[in-house]
Amino acid sequence: MGTSNGSKSLTPGPSPPDPSPTAPGCGNGAMMGSFGIFLQGLLAVMAFSILMLKRLREPKHERRPWKIWFLDTSKQAIGMLFIHFANVYLSDLTGEDPCSIYLINFLLDATLGMLLIYIGVRVVSCIVEWRQWESLRFGEYGDPVQCKAWVGQCALYIVIMMFEKTAIVLVLLIPHLKEVAKVKPIKNPQLELATVMLIVPFFVNALMFWVVDNFLMKKGKTKAKTEEREGSPDSRNGTTVRYRRTASYDESESEILISADDEMEESDGEDDLRRLTNSKPVKKKKHRFGLPV
Repeated sequence: MGTSNGSKSLTPGPSPPDPSPTAPGCGNGAMMGSFGIFLQGLLAVMAFSILMLKRLREPKHERRPWKIWFLDTSKQAIGMLFIHFANVYLSDLTGEDPCSIYLINFLLDATLGMLLIYIGVRVVSCIVEWRQWESLRFGEYGDPVQCKAWVGQCALYIVIMMFEKTAIVLVLLIPHLKEVAKVKPIKNPQLELATVMLIVPFFVNALMFWVVDNFLMKKGKTKAKTEEREGSPDSRNGTTVRYRRTASYDESESEILISADDEMEESDGEDDLRRLTNSKPVKKKKHRFGLPV
């Protein structure tokens, strides 16, 4: 008879639970991956196009030459690259979603950072004017253009950006601000990366680049303008002296003195000439240096 060998068949136990799915959001290093680098390169081209559009929108009498425009915008590009890679580095230091941390950094740079950049440029400009460092005036590179002027201005702007980024990092230390990084409305990592690295920065940079370029460009007026101001009575005969001021692209000013003596001298000279030639006086409309009275 068949006897059982006493061996028991082993029934398989319950299978171990599957590992928990990956939390939504881009992971560490995603920004420096192939897709992230592609988005950053595309954003750089679009941002540079915004600056070119700004130049074309400038009035012709105020439009900067291409060389001056490139020197102005290159300073901003170097500063923005510093801020961008600082944000990428800081986003990987925390245990939160890097894309969310980067977006918080970027939005703070575009709001509070914009104000800090403006204050920094104004303070530096006041110090430069006080010390009379002509080569460090933002937007002025000498005639002919000097490379050392651009290097000095670029170094000053990077110092301003370092000040701005340090202040933003201190703001990020606020405890409740990190709670915002836990909000992850976008579940697809690539879509979140494209939103954080391209879509949102494009619209914000369009405004930011436009405004910062106005900070860094030369403040001179390129359209010739004239203004008249009344002066004190002339010490010679008590007549009122008027000046006409003209301003050019390089802010050089020339003043033309227009006084009543000029008319008197011109009138006396014409009378003497008529008496010598026995000619009749000719009525004509008086002009002052080609300007109708």
